[in-house]
Amino acid sequence: MTIVSEEDNTVRLTAWVHGQVQGVGFRWWTRSRALELGLAGSAGNLPDGRVEVVAEGAQDNCERLLEALKSGKSPGRVDHVVHRFSPARGGLVGFVER
Repeated sequence: MTIVSEEDNTVRLTAWVHGQVQGVGFRWWTRSRALELGLAGSAGNLPDGRVEVVAEGAQDNCERLLEALKSGKSPGRVDHVVHRFSPARGGLVGFVER
């Protein structure tokens, strides 16, 4: 279920990507896809080998990013993606690799 803010269709996607996704250009690839979709946020490595993706923008574009993360077309190997949608919090500028 996607949660939409009252004012518009802006949401926050948080996704945890499992697999071989560190040291293979995955964060750069994710940043490129997010910027193409006009999303703000970040992609960062976690100590356990996952990558955490946080993106805010139009609901449709966040859903497109999620599908791209699951597509198998990214660098490395994605085993599965756990995600949640929540109301946008704002305050994000650009899309950064952490």
